[in-house]
Amino acid sequence: MRGVILAAGAGTRLHGSGVAGPKCLAPFGGTPLIELQLRALRQCGIDDVAVVVGFEPDRVRRACGPGVRFVENRDFASTNSLFSLWLARPLLGAGFVVLNCDVLFHPAMLTDLIMARYENALLVSYPQAGDPPLGDEEMKVCVRRGRVADIRKDLPLLETDGENVGIVKFSAAGAARLIDLLDQIVESGTLRDWAPRAFCEFARQDALYALGTRGLPWTEIDTPADYSHALRTVFPAIQQAVTLVAPALRLGA
Repeated sequence: MRGVILAAGAGTRLHGSGVAGPKCLAPFGGTPLIELQLRALRQCGIDDVAVVVGFEPDRVRRACGPGVRFVENRDFASTNSLFSLWLARPLLGAGFVVLNCDVLFHPAMLTDLIMARYENALLVSYPQAGDPPLGDEEMKVCVRRGRVADIRKDLPLLETDGENVGIVKFSAAGAARLIDLLDQIVESGTLRDWAPRAFCEFARQDALYALGTRGLPWTEIDTPADYSHALRTVFPAIQQAVTLVAPALRLGA
């Protein structure tokens, strides 16, 4: 299985956070976010990783270091994550796990996904007691009988069961079907959709299972407020949890 990180966007909404450049380079404990993601993949035994770059690609390449393949989305300013994933389609055929580059997460979440018995599965964060309702910006998920039934930002709250984390896996057979759907969407001229548009289309035709996060800490980073929350709350919680389980996996070490 190959790892794919979608890191082409400029992350313009992060301006004002003190992060200069692509948001995948936002530092945590002195380590760029994308390096933490690469470490998590390698801890799961996934050494074959492709990163889709776009904005300031050379900086992202340097941060990733050797042993990583790169796909360049030169149209990153006029496209979105679905198009970036479509550009990587020659690398998807053997099965893959795809990560949005702006997700800070406990590594056990990725391990759970890779080890799950489901061939095709999407990580879903189910609400905990006291959590505020999801807002307009969150990618919402409707789950029926353990399977994803719908994914979209404008999903009505009454139909929403959880939030899409931004980490999904597909088997070789699932990847082949997803590539067909990506081809159809791109050929229709729809280039500015998020990748979950394709995952939703897939779920309407085949089983895409919803795998819960077990309440492990994670966050998506879009705005200065998100980054501040990640630095002050989420990253320390991940470090503490990882240290309690396995000191050798300590993030930022």
